[in-house]
Amino acid sequence: MSEHIRLKKGLDIPLAGKAPAKIAETVDPDLVAVKPTDFKALVPKLAVKEGDSVKAGDVLFVDKLRPAVRFCSPCSGVVQQIVRGDKRKLLAVVVKAGKDQQSVKYDAVDCSRLDKQQMTEVLQERGLWPMIKQRPYGIIANGEDTPKSIFVSAMYTAPLAPDADFIMEGQMENLQEGINALGRLTKGGVHFSMAAAAEAGSAMHNLSGVIFHTFDGPHPAGNVGVQINHISPINKGEVVWTVDLLSLAAIGRCLRTGEYDVTRLVAVTGPAAKQPCYVKGVQGMSLAAVAKYAEEGNVRFVSGDVLTGENVGADGFLGYYDNQVTLLKEGDYYELLGWIKPFRCSKFSFSHLYWSWLAGRKKTYKLDTNTNGGPRAFVVSDVYGKVLPMDILPVYLLKACMAKDIEKMENLGIYEVIPEDFALCEFVCPSKIEIQKILGDGIDLMLKEMA
Repeated sequence: MSEHIRLKKGLDIPLAGKAPAKIAETVDPDLVAVKPTDFKALVPKLAVKEGDSVKAGDVLFVDKLRPAVRFCSPCSGVVQQIVRGDKRKLLAVVVKAGKDQQSVKYDAVDCSRLDKQQMTEVLQERGLWPMIKQRPYGIIANGEDTPKSIFVSAMYTAPLAPDADFIMEGQMENLQEGINALGRLTKGGVHFSMAAAAEAGSAMHNLSGVIFHTFDGPHPAGNVGVQINHISPINKGEVVWTVDLLSLAAIGRCLRTGEYDVTRLVAVTGPAAKQPCYVKGVQGMSLAAVAKYAEEGNVRFVSGDVLTGENVGADGFLGYYDNQVTLLKEGDYYELLGWIKPFRCSKFSFSHLYWSWLAGRKKTYKLDTNTNGGPRAFVVSDVYGKVLPMDILPVYLLKACMAKDIEKMENLGIYEVIPEDFALCEFVCPSKIEIQKILGDGIDLMLKEMA
């Protein structure tokens, strides 16, 4: 029997542009990239050079500090470009996809015959290990650790998020094999969280070898960090691992078929999407392949959702963990009178400042990137607590991060959160400060000082 948890705090942003559950096309991107910047605290070491031919599953770079952690090409082709930034920092390895796709071949695996060490080695050898993250800090898991538990969130609650059951249709065997593999890595069990409203009609509730939990409530109920906080909070010295639904299916698929296959359904969404839809693509694909779905004008291409995604541009690439592209109009304009303008029925306000709230919850809004004002003084307020359903004092944790007070950061819950958990706090922030960056800097300090 599953445990049911109801959350009251949070906010579902009524953004226009949700994709209907229908696949528009299969995208064959010309370029695909794997970006070391998608992984926190990674020091990459190249394994290829420009002009090298690669297959799907061939190693592009490794973790310099842990060479067993490999990062593989999502497709076969030729390494077209090694992108570097300041001080020759490696930003991306770009592969030009070939017409005939080939993959590295491995043997199928019987997970029941492997112990933790053997399972770890198999996942690392096949380039699947970066799909497993670790809390605290949201970094790639350390295979030498033994996690207290492993958590999988099978519900998406972020703005315009894909439908979990739709993108996992036909993937039950892969999910089950992925769960079998994760079960060899921990003695604390695999916790699998689903939306209460979708559980009865979902094929995922038939999966075995997991501890089921159901959640009901607004975003961020789907964030795995929020779920961990309510199921088994992280104390100092404890480690838990997390795997997203896409990665779980990719792990199971590779173990079953022996092929490194990271194809996925990608939701093209947002107010600036003239035709919101799903496309079948691949991890790291170029967003130029979906540019035709964007409206004309100055449009921002976000890999991920509007709260936590990265502005990568029309020529950018889909993030390693992403299966959503959000298209937004740039808010590069000045609005006369601003917030004091009367009515403003086309604007959304969490605080009911505008009359638009009278339209009810079903109304959606074509929001853009305009912040409607600049940064202001960071004041103590209870507004963050209204959208953060965790047993944490967000204002004081953020101030401890700004003050670089490690002891207070520990006492106030830095081990339990990553920036995505505070994304809604940033959205409703009256001071308009970069809350996710502040928390990210605090985590970077912890990684540096606690190493």
